[in-house]
Amino acid sequence: MKQIIMNKAKVAVVKSSIDELITRKIDSRMNSEEERHDAFFIGDMGDIVRKHKLWVSQLPRVEPFYAVKCNDDSTVLAVLAQLGTGFDCASKGELQKVLDLQVPKSHIIYANPCKQASHIRYAASNGVEYMTFDNETELHKVKQLHPNAKLVVRILPPTNSKCQCQLGMKFGCPPKTVPHLLRVAKKIGVDVVGVSFHVGSGCYDANAYAAAVASARTIFNVARGEGFHFTLLDIGGGFPGQPNARLPFEKICAVLRPALDLYFPESMNVRIIAEPGRFYVASAFTLVLNVIARRVLNMEDYTGNDGDEVDIANTTDSSGGHDDSAVPSSEIIENVRGDASDRAFMYYLNDGVYGSFNCILFDHAIVEPVLYDEGRYQNEPRFVSSLWGPTCDGLDCIVKECLLPELSAGDWVMFNDMGAYTMSAASNFNGMPKPKCYHIMHEADWHMMCCLTGLPLERGHGKHPHITLDTLASMKTGGHDTCLMLDDVITSMSQIEIEV
Repeated sequence: MKQIIMNKAKVAVVKSSIDELITRKIDSRMNSEEERHDAFFIGDMGDIVRKHKLWVSQLPRVEPFYAVKCNDDSTVLAVLAQLGTGFDCASKGELQKVLDLQVPKSHIIYANPCKQASHIRYAASNGVEYMTFDNETELHKVKQLHPNAKLVVRILPPTNSKCQCQLGMKFGCPPKTVPHLLRVAKKIGVDVVGVSFHVGSGCYDANAYAAAVASARTIFNVARGEGFHFTLLDIGGGFPGQPNARLPFEKICAVLRPALDLYFPESMNVRIIAEPGRFYVASAFTLVLNVIARRVLNMEDYTGNDGDEVDIANTTDSSGGHDDSAVPSSEIIENVRGDASDRAFMYYLNDGVYGSFNCILFDHAIVEPVLYDEGRYQNEPRFVSSLWGPTCDGLDCIVKECLLPELSAGDWVMFNDMGAYTMSAASNFNGMPKPKCYHIMHEADWHMMCCLTGLPLERGHGKHPHITLDTLASMKTGGHDTCLMLDDVITSMSQIEIEV
């Protein structure tokens, strides 16, 4: 197995599918009692490469500034830096991680409207100029601590869009307050260069983007009347990253592209950026967990915490299907025939809501178990089941109700689309370890990355400049003039360290 090294981050280049790799990883642990049953991630960096190609094709005028908070895995950041993305940082710690990758300062925005003083000083001392604000106090703070900053006023979007996480309750100023803020900025000598908004994390209302773009154009006009010349539009995040998203990314782009062309035509020479997070990483990570224990319950005793019969609603099945209808538990039970109708199971897994599944609490995620080695259970009956994390807290419930075959301690369960707002907020509560991550990239995706970033790679240590979005958009994506043939790349890459 070959490896590539990007800013000290190692990625294995493979020919196998994700399922084959999981099987291989499980089998390879059989001789290690210490790691044999440990949970682990498979991080498919090739998925990120494919997402970047999709972004450039769908939104060629919009520079992606990846939201570090979504998943700050060092290998993810190294791959994105290699691809030439910018970065949206919210703290000194996130700024440090990105600056360590030698990302150009013009490709970083400190997108936290309310910042700690010492973090502003750090941004100033390291030449990070772009930062957002939404209140007068922040203007005076920035004037004192970072007088050369280029500020971006964050406004509330015009409507409450449909999304997983509303952000307007905390950040964004009403558009009617912008004239006052601009007058204060003019008076104290602070440079305001643009507008930002965020329609909400995990948005599933395409029209929300168009409405927010129109509102931003109004603010550009207001700024001109106050003596400012805005040159930057930040359209925020909210772009979906799962293949089964309620609103596909392409449908958002179909509404967003004409809105940008209408309100911010290219003749305005406005730099347009965005802050995608889950778009890039949600589908790139698969979490593989072990059943560490189980409880068998009589169906007549299967009750909720409050003593009432469990409502088996919004059930998921082991193949990944999801039923959003609130089906009464009695109907579910009626459909579970034979031996499966008199028992229910509680399965305990070695990760939970204090770990990678914090997304259930913080991101309102709905996760669905997928059986490892599905064919083994093809003809097995399905039982009413619940999935729990490993801690001693009763809150640590991953899936309240689902239908699964009878599992035993030592069996494996997988969860797809576990890259967004999972590992970045995971804790070691109760001393539980965080899952190890194995980063891989398929040969074809590595070839694509070589093409997108303009390598040719050479034997030994290769180096190339940071690739801008304009360069990336104009590159060929398969010509021999932009990358080596795949066989040459695979032959040489184990000796190559790519530096950005």
